[in-house]
Formats: sequence, structure tokens, C-alpha cells
Amino acid sequence: MDEPYISPETKLNELTLKSMVIGALLSAILGAANAYFGLFSGLTVSASIPAAVISMAILKAFKNSNILENNLIQTAASAGESLAAGVIFTIPALVIMGYWESFNYFETTMIAMSGGILGILFTIPLRKALIIDEKLAFPEGVATAEVLKTGEKGGDSIKYLVMGSLLGGLYKFGFEALNLWSGLFEKAVLLKDRYFLYFSLNLSPALVAVGYIVGLNISFLVFFGGVISWYFGIPIYILLNGAPEGLSASELGGAIWSSHIRYLGVGAMIIGGLWALIGLRFALKKAFVAGVTAFKEGGQKVSETLRTELDTPMSWVLIGIGVTTVPIFFIYLTIIDDVPVTLFMTVVMVVAGFLFSAVAGYMAGLVGSSNNPISGVTIATILTTALLLLLFIGSSDPAKGAAGAILVGAVVCCAAAIAGDNMQDLKAGHILGATPRNQQIMQFIGVFAGALLIAPILNLLLESKGIGIPTIDHPNPLSAPQATLMMSVAEGIFGGDLPWGIIFMGGVIGVLIIMGDEYFKHKQSQFKMPVLAVAVGLYLPFELDASIFLGGVIAYMIDRGNQKIGKTPAVASASNAGLLIASGLITGEALVGILIAVLTAAQLNFSLSDDPFGGSLLGLLILALILTYLYSTVSKLSRKE
Repeated sequence: MDEPYISPETKLNELTLKSMVIGALLSAILGAANAYFGLFSGLTVSASIPAAVISMAILKAFKNSNILENNLIQTAASAGESLAAGVIFTIPALVIMGYWESFNYFETTMIAMSGGILGILFTIPLRKALIIDEKLAFPEGVATAEVLKTGEKGGDSIKYLVMGSLLGGLYKFGFEALNLWSGLFEKAVLLKDRYFLYFSLNLSPALVAVGYIVGLNISFLVFFGGVISWYFGIPIYILLNGAPEGLSASELGGAIWSSHIRYLGVGAMIIGGLWALIGLRFALKKAFVAGVTAFKEGGQKVSETLRTELDTPMSWVLIGIGVTTVPIFFIYLTIIDDVPVTLFMTVVMVVAGFLFSAVAGYMAGLVGSSNNPISGVTIATILTTALLLLLFIGSSDPAKGAAGAILVGAVVCCAAAIAGDNMQDLKAGHILGATPRNQQIMQFIGVFAGALLIAPILNLLLESKGIGIPTIDHPNPLSAPQATLMMSVAEGIFGGDLPWGIIFMGGVIGVLIIMGDEYFKHKQSQFKMPVLAVAVGLYLPFELDASIFLGGVIAYMIDRGNQKIGKTPAVASASNAGLLIASGLITGEALVGILIAVLTAAQLNFSLSDDPFGGSLLGLLILALILTYLYSTVSKLSRKE
């Protein structure tokens, strides 16, 4: 085993009051930011590195702080961000479908908290199997550890995060609060009522930043999914069925995509989720056996265990799983109103939660949390649960059945989201020499803090911006792509109106993508084709796909320049700076978005005009200036001697 940065024999003040307070606050703040951004874009990215940099800056104000304390803060903070992803991908569906009028505080909090706690508990017995025995890469965990080690030696990386946050925040305020320019560039043409041509680009720097973070490979696949939907799916649909009358070309494209073509993504996701399970079957078996063995052994004798190998006792894990399922059982019972069915579905939820937490943990180890869309496993869970409920309770009350399926999916989604993040943090801690049990405690704190704030944030966004469906009051709501899709699947099962033909075609596309991926693997190509990335692109609006791809192109241009220089400390420092600027763009835009929501709820209007006088051209210009700053800053740092 590689020697950790801090030896097992060294004892530092790790789990302190200030680490718990700062970690909880950052968890709540970053969780709120991720909730907003995820509802807007349909995507989230890991907050571990920005959280680590922020905590380093804060801890400089205190005496006797250390790297392990810093690691615990980022552990809690990133838990809040991941929990928000699990919530916003599912629970807004209950509001969009009209089952809830708003986000019930108790129920939303308990669903989020229970799912997050289960995600932590399920991965505790998997730590040794995946991190020590399998030695999986966990790229974001390794990167976070390196950032913390660099910070220990001194540095001013916080300035890049701050600058990115300022630029992202100012852009958001100028566009949405002051209404100085348009946030969308869009052109659509329908020729002879048969031939559909379309292009759009969302002018959000945060979306471009997502593409920059995930890189060209993944961003290209997301864009490729959008191309399939908008350049093939919609035109073919119009040729076969004709164009609905009374709509502009852009409205026409949006209507066909929303009602039919996006279901290609459902089919591709189902195939992608199944393929992931097939591909990981042997690894998951090993992980499962290791987990069961750990449970049977009942944990470790503290006196005989190195500090760096000290986990939460397995007896506590088992008790925690049992206690956590109780509130979920009763919330579920209020929906289903049938004790045997509720009991059975609770068991299904726990089993699915463990299985998909293991999948998420393993995938995070292979490709990273940001490249590990949990939408695939969630939609598979909702589809399976909906079919089981259809068998047990029938279709006489479609709303009840759909809500029940979404609830199970929400808990599983929160568990899987937390599991992937949890394993990344434990990997960082393994490298640094942290105490696993202390990290697990901080993950609980992060989940509690994030869960307590998520419902008020969602209600604030619902009231000020709207979520999912355009209304008279909110003509341009936060689109909540995943939640809308989950709702459509759950309602479609009970209503019998799912477009199964299009879903089947999406499955065929998924199979073809998998075949392409296997071909590139056979050729030992660096290019990879994970099917879930294409599936995400299929169901996201094209404007988002295009912006993400633009970010990937910028990342590629920088990487190509760095390859000519070689692996130097300056290149490594520049890469980190670029990541922080991009993370700042996302965080700044999201937090100002929440600020604008607060101002809107307070009926404060800062708009300088009814129509953005700068239009999309001014938005394009400002976006270009921000991206030029990103590119030039990273390029200059790479060449710094």
C-alpha cells in the first residue's frame, strides 16, 4: 500500500467544531447552488475541488488548522452538492405532474435525508473493496487530494475561483436581473413544410464551463446526442407525419422534441443502465461479497486497527439502515395506502438503493462522479417500480402510482448520488491519511445540512421562476430536464401512452453506441463512447448540448497547447487554475440566480427594459470575452517558467 501523506501514527486535530460548522455551511450553500444549476441545465458537476479551495481560504483565518481538517470540510461540502443532484433529478416531478402544489418541507427533507444517509451507509462496507483491493482510479478524489497537498505548501489558487465566480455572477445579473441582453442564440427554418433546419446556443458561461470540466470526449458525445435528436429525429418525424400548423419553426421543433423525440433518451438510458450492470457484474459481485462479509464480521476492533483504516462499525451501519427506512415507509404509506404493498416496495427501494449505490461507487472509481450520470439507474428504477406498482395496485389511480414510483426513484437517486461522491472523498482521504470514520461523520453532517435547506430553495425557485412547465406567470421556467423525463415515464406507464416505438428506437441507438464503444476499445483508442453521455444529449434541449460542446472544444484547444509543452509544474498549475475558473463560473451564476429569485419573491425588479436591447449579439460578445479570459489565463500560466 502506498504510504499516505499523513502517516497512520500521526494524530492531528481532524474532527473539530470549526470543521463541522464550516463544512455544514458550505454544504448548504453549494447544495443550493447545485440545485439551481441542475434545474436549469440538467447537469451537475463535482464540487469537491472548489470546496477544498474555499475551505483552504477560510482556514487561513484560524490558527492550528491542518490538511486533514481541510479534507473533512470539503467532504461535508461536496455531500450537500451531490444530495442536491439526487433531489432535483426526481422530486420536482411530483410538483410538475401536479401531485404536490409545492415542495412539502417534511416529506422533501426526509426523502433527501434518508436517501443520502443510505448512500453513505451502503458505501461504508465497499470502501476497502473498491479503494484498497480494486485500487480504482477515482480521478476526482485524486485531484482533490493533490489540490489539498498543494494548498498545504502555499498558493493563491482561490483567486481563480473568486474571479470565475464574479464573472459568472455578473453575467447572470446583467442578463436576468437587468435584462441587458438575451441568453439564447437561436435560428430555425422550416422549408416547404417538410425540411427542418435548426441551431441554438445557450449563452450561459456556466454551461460552457461544464463542457470545459468534463472535456472534449464527453461534451462531444452529449452534443452528438443532440444532433441525433434535432438533425435526424425531428426532421424525420416531420417528413413522416407533417408539421403541426400554427407554430413558428422554433416552436415546432420544441413541441415535437418535447412530446416525442426526447423519449429516444429514455430508450438509450435504459440500455445504458443495463449495459453498466452487465459490464460491472463481476466487480459488483466482488464488492457485494466484500460488503456482506464486512457486515457478518461486525466491524473492527478499534485497538487493533490503524487510524487510517478505522470505519464506522458495521453494527451501526445495520442499525442506521433499519432506522432510515422507517420514515420512508410511512411517507410511502400515505401515498399507496396499502401496508403489504408499501412494505414490499420499501424492500425493493433498499435493495435497489444498495445495488445502484455500488454501481455509482464503482463508476465513480472508473470515470469520475462528473462523468457518471445517475439518470440511467434512476430511470431504470422508476420504470421497474412503476411496472411493479401497476401489477399490485392497477391503473385506476394513475397519479398515485406515478407518485409512488417517483418516490422510490428519488430515494435511490439520492443514495446513488451520495455514494459516488462518498467514494471520491474516501479516496482523497486514503491518499492524505484521513480517518475514514471521521469522513463518514462529516458526510452525515453534509447530508443533514443540505437536506434541511433544499425544500425552501426549491419553493423559492418555484415561486419566483417556475419549474418544468411554462405558465402565464413563468413563461421561461427552470426546465428541470431529468425530473420532467422521470414524470413522463412514470405517468406514461400508468396512462398507457408512452411512445414505445420511439423508446425502442432510442434503445437501438444505445446498442449502436455500445458497439461503437467496444470497437474503439478493441482498437485501444483513447476515444471512448459511454452510452449514457449520448443519452443525456438526446433528452437535453439542443441549446444546452451546443454550449457544453463549446466548453469541451476550449478544453481541447488548451490541452493541445499543453501537450506541446509537456508535463511541467506550470502546466499542472494552469490546469488547476482553469478548473477553478470554470467551477467559479458555475457557482457564481447559480448563487446569483438564487439571489435574483429572492429579489423576485420580494417583488423587487431591476430590469432596465422590457426587451433586452442588446439582444443575443451582445450576449455572444460578453460570453466570448469571458471565454477569452479563461483561455488566455490558462495558456499564459502553462507557459510560465
